[in-house]
Amino acid sequence: MSAQLVNEDLQTRWHPFTRVAFRFAFVYLILFNLPFPFTAFPYVDKVAEPYNSFWTAIVSRTGPIILNHEVSTEFNGSGDRIYDFLYVACLFVLAVVVTIIWTLLDHKRPGYPTLYRWLHLYVRFALGTTMIGYGAYKVIGSQFSRPTLDRLMQTFGESSPMGLLWTFMGASEPYTMFVGFAEMVSGILLFSRRTSTLGALMSVGVLSNVVALNFSYDVPVKLFSSHLLAMALFLLIPDVRRLVNVFFLNRPIQPVPLQPLFDKTLLNRGALVFASLFLIGVVSVSLYQSYDQRSRQVQRSPLYGVWEVEEFNLGKTQNSAAVQRWRRVIFDSSYRVVAQTTTDTQERFRLQMDEQKKTLTLRKREDPNWQTVLTYQEVSPGILTLTGEMGGSPLTAKLRRTDEPQFLLTNRGFHWINEVPFNR
Repeated sequence: MSAQLVNEDLQTRWHPFTRVAFRFAFVYLILFNLPFPFTAFPYVDKVAEPYNSFWTAIVSRTGPIILNHEVSTEFNGSGDRIYDFLYVACLFVLAVVVTIIWTLLDHKRPGYPTLYRWLHLYVRFALGTTMIGYGAYKVIGSQFSRPTLDRLMQTFGESSPMGLLWTFMGASEPYTMFVGFAEMVSGILLFSRRTSTLGALMSVGVLSNVVALNFSYDVPVKLFSSHLLAMALFLLIPDVRRLVNVFFLNRPIQPVPLQPLFDKTLLNRGALVFASLFLIGVVSVSLYQSYDQRSRQVQRSPLYGVWEVEEFNLGKTQNSAAVQRWRRVIFDSSYRVVAQTTTDTQERFRLQMDEQKKTLTLRKREDPNWQTVLTYQEVSPGILTLTGEMGGSPLTAKLRRTDEPQFLLTNRGFHWINEVPFNR
């Protein structure tokens, strides 16, 4: 596709390849972004459930045919599951089929300038909403929170690439906010046609870095972030020749006339008001949701701190050999606890704490069916006892709270003057 797509003259004939490419892009981008805009706001997103259920049914039936085994449809935080790749493959195949049928039935049409403008508008709003959402979660600091105690007690070598990236981002709140502002600004610029080219250029720059990080640090959002980058590039297609003239050939360019969406002035004004209110709503909701998540993240556990395990007694049963002895237990947030074993590995548990009953309900993130309940008692200041079962074996343990450790990563701070590099 080229800059001729913005030409309103219906008599202008597009190249056959351009027409076919547009048909495919139209179908694929609509299918991929649906059910947006209903997903942009809470409660309204309930409308999206039938659409999502439809694709869940399609993919769950396609998986056994292609892979000869069942495909899990349960969302676990990863966007690069087998399900997600099958979903994209199904979208691609459906878009190809619809493109072929559309081409056979409508091959005489010279072009789709009006339809292209509406697609451009839809992709701008969809991408802009996503960029604002991701940016808000960085500006408020809920996506990359400060490194937790268990992260700081973990060696670099034991960190996963994704865990190391999260620690790197969370260790510097100003840098994370800077990245978030760049994402939010690029998203906001996409909502106005006058600034959409600048917004798309900024989005390409920001998303190129995001995609590179996702691939380099094995972050399971590779599929989705790649699609976002492709959408930003799609928005720049009409301006490719003009951008080349400006940035590479040093040639003058003419402004592109903005074609109205509607023939009536009243409708265009109404569309402007709607777009403005939609933008305000997206920014407000994104910032509020990020703030709400951040407020829940900073809730510290009543047992916050590093507890050294002085005694760890595990009854001898058939399963007790599979349980590693604990060296220390780390309480940070109110919903997670980490046990460091004598082999220096970390076992992370989801935590549900009942202060009245004095119980700790532990669940493994990778095994939702695994659960154990431990009873705790602070027998004296800084001394904690645990009783219960672990792996089907009776467990008793005695823990002693240590002085809160000091970490160079979080305490070094900022210095205008460095006489020598402080690289540790």
